[in-house]
Amino acid sequence: MKKTIKEQKMVLIILLSNIFIAFLGIGLIIPVMPSFMNLMQLSGKTMGYLVAVFAVAQLLMSPLTGRWVDRYGRKKMIIIGLFLFGSSELIFGLGTNVSMLYISRALGGISAAFIMPGVTAYVADITSVQERPKAMGYLSAAISTGFIIGPGIGGFIAEYGVRTPFFFAAAIAFLACVSSIFILKEPLTKEELTEISANTKQTNFISDLKKSLNPLYFIAFIIVFVLAFGLSAYETIFSLFSNYKFGFMPKDIAAIITISSIFGVVVQIFMFGKMVDILGEKKLIQLCLIIGAILAVVSTVVSSFFGVLVVTCFIFLAFDLLRPALTTFLSKSAGKEQGFVAGMNSTYTSLGNIVGPAIGGILFDVNIHYPYLFAAVIMAVGLGITFLWKEKQLAASLAE
Repeated sequence: MKKTIKEQKMVLIILLSNIFIAFLGIGLIIPVMPSFMNLMQLSGKTMGYLVAVFAVAQLLMSPLTGRWVDRYGRKKMIIIGLFLFGSSELIFGLGTNVSMLYISRALGGISAAFIMPGVTAYVADITSVQERPKAMGYLSAAISTGFIIGPGIGGFIAEYGVRTPFFFAAAIAFLACVSSIFILKEPLTKEELTEISANTKQTNFISDLKKSLNPLYFIAFIIVFVLAFGLSAYETIFSLFSNYKFGFMPKDIAAIITISSIFGVVVQIFMFGKMVDILGEKKLIQLCLIIGAILAVVSTVVSSFFGVLVVTCFIFLAFDLLRPALTTFLSKSAGKEQGFVAGMNSTYTSLGNIVGPAIGGILFDVNIHYPYLFAAVIMAVGLGITFLWKEKQLAASLAE
């Protein structure tokens, strides 16, 4: 279904808003973690699990929703996801015990499994191969902004009450759900969905997982895992680390994360395309992993507010540039299988988001520096894996 440039821009704005809202809510929990820990007498391990359960639910649902996106259409999946997300945030805001918090985060993970593949496939449908890198860059910027600025907004809103950020997230999610019902139109015709669905019916999670082991996809998916692991481990522990080591309050943590996110997104929007042109996707990914690993180690030795701010700005920037490079590569490699690739992308992201916070929380209880050092090791391993990424395979995929 062809759209005019004006219609395409409007749809893209709605899609970016939806993905931003979803990741905003994911990040909202982070600055109030120290408060919840004190209020409910929880360990770092429990808080890590609370973040990880979101990713477990997303992991279990992603293979299904990736295929449902190709079978039932992009719009339906996005709307269902936004409704579930709003419900999860409302439950968290009303939660009075740990069980309710776990239920809330599990429901949130299911919602993300609906939203992410739906939005990614929708963007791929309405853009040409030439336009796609730029659109995926915007999509990644929306994800990064939501995920990184979420704690910032959560920290500021928490001044009005620890539970206020979750009611706020629920309200904007339900608003986005209603607006999407009336504004978004399914980008594919029934005939196109039937054709794609005929292929997806022949697959299941095991076959999709085996397919993802194809060298063309697999190395990129492993880097997706490393990215998710590194960012989730770093950010989950960041508020606890800052509170325990420096005595930073939610407002201080919010300020650092907000400034870092603005810096990262501005550079991403204006510089990402140029950096890909100059370095190519592979070298850019490698550079980001090197910077991320080094700064994760540096994070353990800085002591001033300004030092923490500078390190955080650049480590988030590395993650911000890494994500669109990977997303663009995977989208270009996918051809008509956008749902499969988006679903597997979400699956590997979930794996990273499970392992990162869980291990980060356990290591935090042992030594507050260990989560960052472990994240550095994981990123170094990811860097080593990129050298297995053959240039010929990459060039062949981009030429298709």
